[in-house]
Amino acid sequence: MFAAENGLKGDPRLEAISRAIRVVPHFPKPGIMFQDITTLLLDHKAFKDTVEIFVDRYRDMDISVVAGVEARGFMFGPSIALAIGAKFVPLRKPRKLPGEVISEEYVLEYGVDCLQMHVGAVQPGERAIVIDDLVATGGTLSAAIKLLERAGAEVVECGCVIGLPETKGQCRLNGKPLYILVGPRDVDDCC
Repeated sequence: MFAAENGLKGDPRLEAISRAIRVVPHFPKPGIMFQDITTLLLDHKAFKDTVEIFVDRYRDMDISVVAGVEARGFMFGPSIALAIGAKFVPLRKPRKLPGEVISEEYVLEYGVDCLQMHVGAVQPGERAIVIDDLVATGGTLSAAIKLLERAGAEVVECGCVIGLPETKGQCRLNGKPLYILVGPRDVDDCC
């Protein structure tokens, strides 16, 4: 669900967040309209508003784990975790975490990838949210959910800054709610 459909309709922060995201045509390959959040991170107010909207949503949900998907989920997740009094758990690509890990593979458009988490990072019964910058097909978020649930966590929701409405990402999330701040920008919207 988009934030504008859930009590934030007309909220000027959403428009400012959307405007702060740069669109890079044909990156990383022809036909892709890359939604670049690095410009959002450069805009102190828009970055702060992004984190605050997530914090306002999750503050009273008894969340004990904020899991961030590598790498851009790491940019929002720790701030959200600190503000709501939860721990931050990084979900990383293979061979990035020292020590014992559990893994979850997932299918990409052109291959297979994997997320890993430290064994013991999440305890059975902990309530978790998953944070990432963008949801497209939902494959990465689905793998994150499976990984956390295998460790015994209750995944409450996934939160993303940007959601691509034309992909059916939420269908792959096994019924878990998906909270999205803004839709993708077009090149015409940003120049």
